[in-house]
Amino acid sequence: MRIGGGVRAKSAGLLLLAAALLAQVAQAVKREDFKTCDQAAFCQRHRQFAEGVGTGASPYAVVDSSVQLRNHTLTALVQHRDEGVPLQLEVSFLASGIVRVRMQEESPLVPRYDDTQHHVLRGEGSALRYAQAEDLELTSEIVSGAAVHTVRYTGGGSKFSVRMAEQPWALTYLVDGKPTVQLNTRGLFRFEHLRPKPDDAPEGEWQERFRTWTDSKPRGPESFGMDVGFVGFEHVYGIPEHASPLSLKSTRGKGGYDQPYRLYNLDVFEYEIDNPMALYGSVPLMLAHSADATAGVLWLNAAETWVDVEHAKGGLFGRGTAVDTHWVSEAGVLDVFVLPGPDAPSVFGQYAELVEPTPLPREFALGYHQCRWNYIDTADVLAVSAGLHAHDIPYDVVWLDIEHTDGKRYFTWDAAKFPDPRALQLALARDGHRLVTVVDPHVKRDTAYAVWNEANERGLFVRAADGAANFQGWCWPGDSNWIDCFNPTATAWLSQLYHLDRYNDSTPHLFIWNDMNEPSVFNGPEITMDKDAVHHGAWEHRHVHNINGMMYHKATADGLRTRDAPSLRPFVLSRAYFAGSQRYGAVWTGDNTADWEHLRASVPMVLSNNVAGIHFVGADVGGFFGNPDAALLTRWYQLGIWYPFFRAHAHIDTKRREPWLLGEPYLTLIRDAIRLRYRLLPYLYTLFRSASLTGMPLLRPMWVEFPRETALFAEDAAFMVGSAIMVVPVTDPAESPSVPVSFPPHEIWYDIRTRAAYAGPLKRQFSVGLADTLVYARGGSIVPTRERQRRSSALMRRDPFTLYVYANRTGAASGQLYVDDGESYAYHAGAFIERDLEYADGRLVSRASTRTIASDAQAAFAESMAAVRVERVVIVGLPTMPAAAIIVENGAERTVEVSCVGANSATASECVIRDPAVRIGNDWEIRLD
Repeated sequence: MRIGGGVRAKSAGLLLLAAALLAQVAQAVKREDFKTCDQAAFCQRHRQFAEGVGTGASPYAVVDSSVQLRNHTLTALVQHRDEGVPLQLEVSFLASGIVRVRMQEESPLVPRYDDTQHHVLRGEGSALRYAQAEDLELTSEIVSGAAVHTVRYTGGGSKFSVRMAEQPWALTYLVDGKPTVQLNTRGLFRFEHLRPKPDDAPEGEWQERFRTWTDSKPRGPESFGMDVGFVGFEHVYGIPEHASPLSLKSTRGKGGYDQPYRLYNLDVFEYEIDNPMALYGSVPLMLAHSADATAGVLWLNAAETWVDVEHAKGGLFGRGTAVDTHWVSEAGVLDVFVLPGPDAPSVFGQYAELVEPTPLPREFALGYHQCRWNYIDTADVLAVSAGLHAHDIPYDVVWLDIEHTDGKRYFTWDAAKFPDPRALQLALARDGHRLVTVVDPHVKRDTAYAVWNEANERGLFVRAADGAANFQGWCWPGDSNWIDCFNPTATAWLSQLYHLDRYNDSTPHLFIWNDMNEPSVFNGPEITMDKDAVHHGAWEHRHVHNINGMMYHKATADGLRTRDAPSLRPFVLSRAYFAGSQRYGAVWTGDNTADWEHLRASVPMVLSNNVAGIHFVGADVGGFFGNPDAALLTRWYQLGIWYPFFRAHAHIDTKRREPWLLGEPYLTLIRDAIRLRYRLLPYLYTLFRSASLTGMPLLRPMWVEFPRETALFAEDAAFMVGSAIMVVPVTDPAESPSVPVSFPPHEIWYDIRTRAAYAGPLKRQFSVGLADTLVYARGGSIVPTRERQRRSSALMRRDPFTLYVYANRTGAASGQLYVDDGESYAYHAGAFIERDLEYADGRLVSRASTRTIASDAQAAFAESMAAVRVERVVIVGLPTMPAAAIIVENGAERTVEVSCVGANSATASECVIRDPAVRIGNDWEIRLD
């Protein structure tokens, strides 16, 4: 069956409903729609418990003689002193030093939800590489009258060990013998074991009310919480998504928030800034950093979770400086991974080991995306495309929001507005452009709608609390049902809807946007699904809420990947996300507002996501709600080109804001910014290659590149793009604001526009006009670019490259260039070119990366790119001016001229080697004479 055509809206009532919902989302966030910790019974219980616990006075202890080390796992029974319910503890040791801590009842009354690991971990958890038994050593001793057990890694000079105390139960991870991460040393561990319902059930445990909604809570209380301490640290990062600073604030005491950070995916439009409220995504990964170490913790749980943060100085609990955190989840099993580092690249690599790194995206997805709710019809889309062409603005993708459908029925087209969608896609594709349509997870309840009929007949929807009827709520189409993405039959069916023979009038040039997949339910509690709704396997929505959006994202990505033969990389944008979502596509920061505060806030939000492994992320350029003035919109483009995902988007009620509508000088400034993005696509794609192998973020907090500079640990007004480029965005509305820039030490920094050079450490104030941007290349870097302007990235595929060489203090530099076909998976078989570039002692050398795979696929790809050359080398910061360069390639030498501009008091020197004509796939050398 093909999905398409369909029926028209039948009643004015539905139109009125749509208008009411539109009015609802046009308002600013209403705090009363969303819970505080005091309104979430389990959070309130654990917070009150924490307030009543004395120092280290945990009521939980290890049961005598229950400790054993078998293979890679230390096991024990842990029990509350007043409860006769033993908990099974498993401490497993991975070969890399990661330690996994799991706990639940030894014999639960009913099973706990434990499938989060299968949806998130590499290979559904089966691909994790655990330590060998011979590489672990257990010793036990009596300390202050209580047993203490220590497991040491013995292989390869490892620095790692884990110490477990029995009375009370606590666990400490040590690096080089120093405590780094501690569990339950403050005694906040509390585990609500499953139990029969008593006659006098306490309020909030077996039923809970919030405003007009009642949560039936049929399993009763099943939450748990534990303190996690980071010893010797002052800063922690991660746990997105929140509109808060990069360095997480305290949520206890003075000077911070009065609520914990909440992880619970919600549709919070026009969200507030500097607030720990939950937003669209949840990644329960926290990193801690000091001048000496980096460590992390992954709290693997898909239920609602709250995290308190306290910055402890002056020896709290006798440990000196520390950041103490308290994590609380409503349901599931305790499953915690400790990432020992000891440095930032190690932690990023360890996290990628667990959940897989960001894969290489489709190359076009790194270009500029033009979107609004909504481009009206085919003529409008083509006019926007023509306007971008006419004003020489490159772009790759134009987007269609919900109004393109037949009455909010996804996988359909409004035949009056888009009479020939296939022709539209092919017209765009002639210039290398793609089309994206939105497909949301709610399905209009309509017996004349083929998608709803088929899903209903096959029982593929989420069920109501009674387990019999479909769960029903309101979203854009009015009465709706939701596909149950935890049902394998449902996800396989959903994936097939994206195939070319099912999605009517789709072509390989069409890609997908999954919005509203938290899920957003307009008439539900907190604008989401009831927690007691029932998913496949009889699990309640409370158990899976935070991975619901990721599962829908995955099904969509699987559908696009399998629609083509051979498979091509999908592009899918999702609003909701969790740890592991990076495997399926891009995300964005949701429904922001066109004001300077949201412009500023986008930087720590994108950085926090990158720290937490969600690399392909951006914010709506210009702000979704409201009408930015020309200066704000220009500044947002100047910042937005650095987001890994670069899309302009706007609400249906906003004024049109395509760049040429602003007039001059704004059009030129925005065009220049977008063109810079396209020039740098080779560098950005090479960064994605690195991320796909190492887990290193694309956008990096300053401390990642300068880990010992304490003044940068809380910096979130500047950031690094990879290791080579520092960006200081201008987010001040003043006409010519004075912007402070801190140049880190031991480096020379070059303004990429003016070649002005600054030797760090240095602090300077810059007065910047609207045409000015503060972007600096780091001395010691080689940045590959493509300088020829085209209409799209696809038209740049055979263009030559330029290499910018920025000399450091010793006159050296290094970098990489990675190229593949930008769309297939052939790179797995070696179909790529990856070059290591080194400059030193007047010699620029290109050699094949050690990751190059000798294969037929590699040879074929190299042949296809044989004519692609380096057309220019620009060397900045040379102390002497060469007159010529000697090119050595394929055993032959030739000499070319070098033109130089000498240094002066304001700028560094620049020498240009024009058309050295070396091939990107060859080994070669350029010697300055």
